[in-house]
Amino acid sequence: MKKRLELTDFHEGILSGNRVILSQAITLVESTLDSDQELASQLVQSLITHSGKSIRIGITGVPGVGKSTFIEAFGKMLLDLGKKVAVLAIDPSSQLTKGSILGDKTRMENLAADKRAFIRPSPSGTTLGGVSGKTREAMLLCEAAGFDVILVETVGVGQSETAVKNMVDFFLLLMLAGAGDELQGIKKGIMEMADALLIHKADGENIEPAKKAKVNYQNALHLLPNAEKNWNPKVLLASSTTGLGLEKAWELISQYKDAMTENGFWETNRATQRINWLDDQVQFLLGQAFHRDPVILKILEAEKPKVRSGALNPGTLAKSLIQIFLSKK
Repeated sequence: MKKRLELTDFHEGILSGNRVILSQAITLVESTLDSDQELASQLVQSLITHSGKSIRIGITGVPGVGKSTFIEAFGKMLLDLGKKVAVLAIDPSSQLTKGSILGDKTRMENLAADKRAFIRPSPSGTTLGGVSGKTREAMLLCEAAGFDVILVETVGVGQSETAVKNMVDFFLLLMLAGAGDELQGIKKGIMEMADALLIHKADGENIEPAKKAKVNYQNALHLLPNAEKNWNPKVLLASSTTGLGLEKAWELISQYKDAMTENGFWETNRATQRINWLDDQVQFLLGQAFHRDPVILKILEAEKPKVRSGALNPGTLAKSLIQIFLSKK
């Protein structure tokens, strides 16, 4: 029988950059077992002072835009610049079976084969924004293991992207020219969240359409008010095939970090994200306790048929259940 790693084993293994132990630690934080959650909480707390030194980059875009292809090319370029790169790739989960393909290592073969990089696919579950519920912890563990660039790839299936925005330093939105994205991209919400737009696959016959799309996006961005951080999102062209724009993208991210550090937004943003993390954890743990309560489970089993038939208002039942749950505490 395989010996379970202790807190010290995880702690020392991660600080030494052991990728096997890092992968096991992420599996630990993703576990729903009470014993695993307790150990994971202790591990994250023990490593929290060793984290926070990386640049966290969220990368999103509609399916087919080439997120994995871009991340592989971009990641390889960063490795050549001497950076240690970790990729947290969130795979779509089936709403029926809760299973996911977890195929990002297959799509990023070259990057996955490089020992300077670490790729961890995780199921998105039911989390909005296509972000695994434990992505924050996984990111922190990767930072403690010495990775200085963390790339978080989201599912990009039209769900709210606020989740990933609330856990990264730089939010990159990938777009395609001539695929109907121009209208979707000009939607105010997603444009306001993006720190840069990158028109991908700008090569071959797509070059001219990409240039036109760039002008359209730049014009749209001018209509938006300046954000509190005093940063105007930029629009870039890039090709993972030719390498066009990859270095410019990194230069822009570096400029962003310098500017945000200078004006104080970098740390203010991270502080806000830590509070958001606290709020999310409180909601998660309360929800977990609520749905494990035997009294609540018994009432739910008895009353759900009435909700299904339309005889009972879901809101009325929910309020009643919350009152019962709180009265027991």
